[in-house]
Order: sequence, then structure tokens, then C-alpha cells
Amino acid sequence: MIKILDTTLTEYRTKIDHIVGELHDLTKEIGHDDLETTVSDLRDRIKEPFMFVIVGEVKAGKSSFINALLESQKEICKVAASPMTDTIQQITYGEEERVVAINDYLKRIYQPVDILKEISIVDTPGTNTIVDHHQEITERFIPASDLIVFVFESKNPYRQSAWDFFNFIHEDWRKKIIFILQQKDLMVPADLVTNVNGVREYAQKKGIEDPKIFAVSAKQELEGHPTISGYEPLREYIAENITGGKAPVLKLVNNIETSRNINGKIYKGVSIRKDQYNADVRFRDDIRETLDKQEIKSANQVDILVENLLATYDRITNKREKELTEGIGFFSLVKRSIFSVWNKGESAKDWLDGLASGLEKDLNTSLKDKLNDGVVDIADSIQQMGKMIDLKLKNSETILKDNHEIFSDIAERRTNVLRELQETFSKFLKHSENFHDEELFPDKETISPNIAAGSGMAVVGIILATVTNGMVFDITGGILTTIGFLFAGVSIGMKRKKILEGYQFEIAKGRTRLESEVTEKLKSYIANIKSKIDRNFHNFDDMLKREEESITRFEKSYESIEERLKAMTGEIEEAVA
Repeated sequence: MIKILDTTLTEYRTKIDHIVGELHDLTKEIGHDDLETTVSDLRDRIKEPFMFVIVGEVKAGKSSFINALLESQKEICKVAASPMTDTIQQITYGEEERVVAINDYLKRIYQPVDILKEISIVDTPGTNTIVDHHQEITERFIPASDLIVFVFESKNPYRQSAWDFFNFIHEDWRKKIIFILQQKDLMVPADLVTNVNGVREYAQKKGIEDPKIFAVSAKQELEGHPTISGYEPLREYIAENITGGKAPVLKLVNNIETSRNINGKIYKGVSIRKDQYNADVRFRDDIRETLDKQEIKSANQVDILVENLLATYDRITNKREKELTEGIGFFSLVKRSIFSVWNKGESAKDWLDGLASGLEKDLNTSLKDKLNDGVVDIADSIQQMGKMIDLKLKNSETILKDNHEIFSDIAERRTNVLRELQETFSKFLKHSENFHDEELFPDKETISPNIAAGSGMAVVGIILATVTNGMVFDITGGILTTIGFLFAGVSIGMKRKKILEGYQFEIAKGRTRLESEVTEKLKSYIANIKSKIDRNFHNFDDMLKREEESITRFEKSYESIEERLKAMTGEIEEAVA
């Protein structure tokens, strides 16, 4: 890698800063405070030197390692028998020695050491420290790093807490890592080789193909034994790969990679969020499809009921029409008139009254039986509609978990919306008034006592039985009243044809009214119950609409940021090729 001009570096920094600024805006829109802080730190440090972050357990010898690396005869980083590093210390170049406290957990140490003109070194608390906030602060510092220097005690580089922290660095942030086995002077050479090989094997199992491992002794280096201290190979590695004009370019490349990593984390979260959205859309479509199918099934039950009512109606009215046709024949009427004079038989009027009464009795008895049978099936179908939706609500698929790294708040919000929907719908099913339709069945006073006898959805059958019986008998009552007027005052001189045609006309009109009104009212009732059930999903539908808008917006932001970061990588690679 060759050095590029300062003006070009400045241009690249400006471009990258603008893109990372959009990434920062995205993290703010998402509402993830930790990522927002991470990206903000990334932007703030883009102009800083290449950053070494030194990590490792307490007493691994990190502070001594740093002092020796800087070839300082003074203790830049304090070394003591007990853990001393209770803050993060960023060591950077300065013409004069000074220490500046940035906050409670970070201080900046300025030192006039030449290597610090190209790099800065960050000394962190031990990964296994028990001091409040240190692990958290260290982890927040990792994303802005350019090289992680993982320091182990040579005699025991296998502690689980150290490798757990390694997993966080490598898997979450894919940072470039080198391994230091410090205090090698305390080891027998053969045992040291064993532990170096052990670290190599661990690192390779974790996915690092060619781990860079350096066994060093800060004590030997500070005592003036560079040939045996192990620092020479380390310094050669740094000179070949980082310093000598390469660090500023590497800094930009690392910034881009970290930004892409963060952008990728967001996209991965958005993808899971999208999976949940798609599952919720499928769930909602299934609810609608179930309601549609149950409406059709219930409507078919209405058609069957009406068909049976009409068949019964036709059988009874046709039978009475035949009696009427035979009874109003000329000789029949004359015979009845003569016999009635001598009190030897019923008059024509009495006979017609009896025919009308028989028609009324037959219709009331037979139609009531058909109504009661049919209403049970319709009510069962409507109740099944509610029960099926209730069951589906309890079995909706959850993909986005409440503990999601980025979108736990969205997952929690969805959980709350779904829980509220389940609770609301459960109450809806238990509330009898929800199944009374005031527009279709306005006579609430007649129905109310019957509703009181039922509970929740169970009241549907009672409502349908009460209303349909009243409706059908109102229709037949109107027919019978008109026929009663038609038969009144019948005499021998009346036109038989007119009587028969009047009967047929009223029967046909009543049949049409019976078919249309029962069908329309029951199907309208079913549609209204379906609509009431569906309205319970109002908040859920609003959530889906907001999710669709958010996911679309986040995907566009991700694609725009990713495309431009990749383009910047290509531009830098071309410039240094």
C-alpha cells in the first residue's frame, strides 16, 4: 500500500463522514441509543490516528506491555500489584506530557513519543473486572478501534471470560486482531510453545485462518534485552502493516468496514422485522379469508333455511289452493248455501273462514319447526366464526423476539398490540350486546329479555330464533289478513275466478317477501357480525401499515449507504493500488 496525498485523504474523509452521517441519522430514526453512540464515536474519531485497543483480563500485563511498546522509561500506564486501570486511557501524541479527563470513564494521555504520531493506543480495564460500567464502556470503545491487541497471560491464555470477550469482538464486529502472550519470561520455553500453539488452535477454530501471535516480555524489553523480549517481531509487523504512511488509509478503510458492519446489523434486524411483518400480513390475510369463508358458509345455511321455508310454504299454500279451487265451484257454493239455510251444513263464509284458519295454523306450526331447525345451524356457523378467529389469535407466529439486539422495542410494541387484541377480542365474544344488530332488528325491547337469558356468543341463536320467528309470522300474518278480507262476504254471485286469482296473488307476493326479507336480513346480520369481528383488528392494521412504511424506508437507507460505502472502498483501493 502506497501513501496518498493529504488533500485526497481529506476528500475521502469528507465523503465518508457524510455517508456515516446518514448512518447516524438512521440509527437515530431506529431509536437505538447504543448504535447511535457507536456511530457518533466513529464519526468523531475519523480524523484521529490509527487506534490500537488493548484488551485482556486483569493482571494479564496490559499496562506493562504498552509501556514497553512505547519504549518509555516512564510509567505512561501505571503498573501495580492490584488492578490499577479503572478507566479507559487513550494514549496519543502531544508535544508535552499531559492528562485530560474526558469523562468519568475516559482520560486522554498526551506523550511526545514518535510512534504516537501515526497511532494511538487505548488501554482498557480488564475484561473480567467487577468494577461498575467497565465492561460496558470497553465494549462501546471496540467498534471505533482499528486494531485489537488481545493480551493474555503466557502461563494461562485459556480463561473463558477472555475468549467470551474475543467472541464479542470477532463475531459482532469482525475486527482485525493480534494476540499477545505477555510475561513470557515466566514460562519454560517448551510450555510457552504449547500455549502459543493452543492460542493458534483456539483462534483458528473461531474462524481466524492465520492468527498473528507474539510472545513478549515487557520486563525484558524495559530492562534492555530487545533480542529476547519478543518485541522486535511485533514492531516489524506494525511497521510492515500499519505505520510508514499506511495508517491514515487503513483508518479510512476500517471506518468504512465498521460502518458497513453496523449498516449490515441494522439490515439484518430489518430483515427479521420484515419476516415478522410478512408473517403478520399472512396472519391478517388468514383472518380475512377465514371470515370470508365463514360468511359464505353461514350464508349457505341461510339459503338452506329459506329453501326449506319456501318448500313448506308452497306445500301448505298449494294444498289450501286446491281446496279453495274445489270449494268455490258453482255447485259446491250452491250446495253450501242451501244446506246452511236448513242448518244442515256450514255456510260458504264458515267454510272460507275455516280454510283461512287452517292455513294459518299449518303455516305457523310448520314454518316454526323449519325456522328452529335452520336457525341452530346458522347460529352455530356464526359462533364458529368467532371461535376460529379467537383460536388463530392465540396461535399467531412470533419471529421478532423481545430480546432482539436492535429492535426489541418494536418486538415489545407488537407483543403489546397483539396482547391487547387478544384481550379485547375475548371480551368482545363474551359481551352479548355485540351480537345484537339494531339496524336489522330494531325491536330491542322484545329481544332484550331473551338476550339476558344467554351469554356472549351463545345469544346468537336466541336472537336469530326470536327475530326470524317474529319476521316470518309478521309476513304470514299480513298474507292471512289480506286473504281474510278477500274471503269476507263471499256469496254465490261473486266471481269465483277473482277469488282464486286474489288468493294466488297474495300467496305469491307473500312467498316473494318471505324469500327476500329472510334472506336479506339474515345475510346482512352475518355480514355485520363479520364486520364487527374484523373491526377488532383496527390497531393491528395500523401497526402493519406503520411497519410497512418503516421497513421500506429503512431498506432504502441501507441500500443507499451500503452502495456508497462499497464505492468508497473501491475508490480508495484504486488510489493506493
